[in-house]
Amino acid sequence: MSSLKITSHKNCADCPVHDKLSLQKLGVNAENADYIVALAGNPNTGKSTVFNALTGLRQHTGNWTGKTVARSEGSFVFHDKKYKVIDLPGTYSLISSSLEEEIARDFILFGKPDVTVIIADATRLERNLNLILQTLEISSRAIVCVNLTDEARKSGIEIDTKTLSRELGVPVVPTVARDQKGIYELLSSIEKIATSPEPIKSRTIYSIDDAFSGQLNQLEDTIMSLYPKLPNAKWLATRILDGDKTIIEALQNGEIGSHPQEDVQNSIDASQLENLFTQVEEIKQRLPANYHDRLIERSFEEAERIAGKTVIQVGKKRKFDRDFLLDKIFLSPIFGYPIMFALFALMFWITIAGANVPSSLLFDLLVGKIHPALNEFGTNIGLPWWLSGFLFDGMYLATAWVVSVMLPPMAIFFPMFTLLEDFGYLPRVAFNMDNLFKKAGAHGKQVMTMMMGFGCNAAGVVATRIIDSPRERLIAIITNNFAICNGRWPTQILLATIFIGALVPAHLAGFVSAMAVVGVALLGVAFTFLVSWGLSNTALKGQPSVFSLELPPYRAPKFWQTIYTSLIDRTIFVLWRAVVFALPAGAVIWLISNINVGAAPIAEHMVHFLDPLGWFLGLNGIILVAYIVAIPANEIVIPTILMLIVLMSGMEDAGSGAGVMFETDSISSLTALLKGNGWTLLTAVNLMLFSLLHNPCSTTIYTIFKETKSSKWTLVSTFLPIAMGFAITSIIAFLWRL
Repeated sequence: MSSLKITSHKNCADCPVHDKLSLQKLGVNAENADYIVALAGNPNTGKSTVFNALTGLRQHTGNWTGKTVARSEGSFVFHDKKYKVIDLPGTYSLISSSLEEEIARDFILFGKPDVTVIIADATRLERNLNLILQTLEISSRAIVCVNLTDEARKSGIEIDTKTLSRELGVPVVPTVARDQKGIYELLSSIEKIATSPEPIKSRTIYSIDDAFSGQLNQLEDTIMSLYPKLPNAKWLATRILDGDKTIIEALQNGEIGSHPQEDVQNSIDASQLENLFTQVEEIKQRLPANYHDRLIERSFEEAERIAGKTVIQVGKKRKFDRDFLLDKIFLSPIFGYPIMFALFALMFWITIAGANVPSSLLFDLLVGKIHPALNEFGTNIGLPWWLSGFLFDGMYLATAWVVSVMLPPMAIFFPMFTLLEDFGYLPRVAFNMDNLFKKAGAHGKQVMTMMMGFGCNAAGVVATRIIDSPRERLIAIITNNFAICNGRWPTQILLATIFIGALVPAHLAGFVSAMAVVGVALLGVAFTFLVSWGLSNTALKGQPSVFSLELPPYRAPKFWQTIYTSLIDRTIFVLWRAVVFALPAGAVIWLISNINVGAAPIAEHMVHFLDPLGWFLGLNGIILVAYIVAIPANEIVIPTILMLIVLMSGMEDAGSGAGVMFETDSISSLTALLKGNGWTLLTAVNLMLFSLLHNPCSTTIYTIFKETKSSKWTLVSTFLPIAMGFAITSIIAFLWRL
């Protein structure tokens, strides 16, 4: 919670500075509010920035990670009154053809906020006016916040806010929310509307054609008699006549009549509803065929008329148009794809190379120093060997390994991803890739979730919230595992270095190894398209949906704020889930290595049991056991494999004891260890493929279940890649041995 207060100062109670400092930002403390404020607006208008400016919350302001699909809440106190702020999903209209539109529309209509603040982009006012007009049809207890006026001014655009206010019939406040400009004026307008004793009646901003105004008025009168205190009966009538399924279902199910708001409640019996729908059908028969088209056209015509009176071009437009020039490059069919691949390759290289030093330092601290200290502590206080091993060599060591290997790459990748998002480049990536995903029967925005998956699959699954269609969102969730997350990169790089690089002269080894890893990553992208196409033509059959993709202006991101929010929103969130699952994994690894059944530990029995299957797949039992016990985190696969090799071979001079994971800094000694225990080029190739095609980690599996609320699709997401991995590795092993 952040709060602004002043010390006592004589005779200043009424000065503007004192008044501005009466704002207290309460963050998420939204209980017992006096008034409710809804924030609505198109995507990329700065709506979340206004939300942050009012409440003090520091949430990520981009629209490509699904941040605004779910409703966000915050609060503030102004002049001793508490306001609860609801940040509604960004949407282009309230016609309810998507989940975002339905949430926003229903809250404004049925939630009856005391004030609805509609955020508009000053550089694109005409485009934003469509949503403004639709919102004002539902409720005129509204304020239009014209944001980004600084960017409009740079483009030679001025907004006549007085004329705009007169045309719309509601207050209009110009702001630059990211710099806190105009926020006080917005607060004053919110206070004025919220405390207004008389309700402001909603009205239709534009006229209805005479061809069907009479029929519409008849239906409006009927609705008013049934629901006398709904915000706008005329709007409800137009939506019913237009066949709005959600409104019709709400009437049929009694959701409108039984809404918790007391002033909307009414006793409606079945016969009254039947008469209403009979009247609707009769009116539909008399309506002209172009009824729906005319409603939409009138909205856009009115938006064009108002924009023509209120948007003023100041002087000549600047000769140099940065956005136009950048789009000519980034959206070019010649340069767009190479730049996109080069940029993301650079991101991955920076992530992998940049994480080496912090990972080593963190590993040295958590594993090299704290782990021995914990063992010494256990010895000093007389802990039994089994308890000390279980706690420190099992649970702690696995968790420390996950943190040291997982945290640095995520702390580098996610901020870079967020900076590109805030700069405005990522919507261009979706634009470039939309056609390819459409051919695969998937959604163009899936490319964004796939790229997020290269950082972490759990984060990629959460990011699928940006996809409106439930069918296409499921496809994106199921296929996200084909993006190699940062936990799998070490396995790919290690095997390529030892086995693939050894096939060529030393001066080419690094390049060939890198290309092998890139090849596996591109194979994962190919599987994404292939499986998306297969699902969209079988279990998830359907046509690719049409979606509106606004290309926002390029903006310089606020660097340090972006770094902070990406670390909190993404890195820490995902890392915490991984830690929760790594703790029990470490315990299991230690237990199966130290509990004997007969003369051998459980792990040895598991390895022998799975060896035949491993051979058939071109792998071995050790690898399969490692993937079973390392489900919580891919980061511990290689350490677990090495621990099991030492356990099975009985090597006294390697490792740190039964059930104790370890790595070696020497590539030559690691090469000797693997090859000395029967590893071949076939083993390495198939392990690289199996690392790509195996079940998601438990953090991702849990996230899939949370997002889909479906055991069925969670199981499909888990076992489909395993089945593919088994099929492909077995085929390669068979052909290899011919």
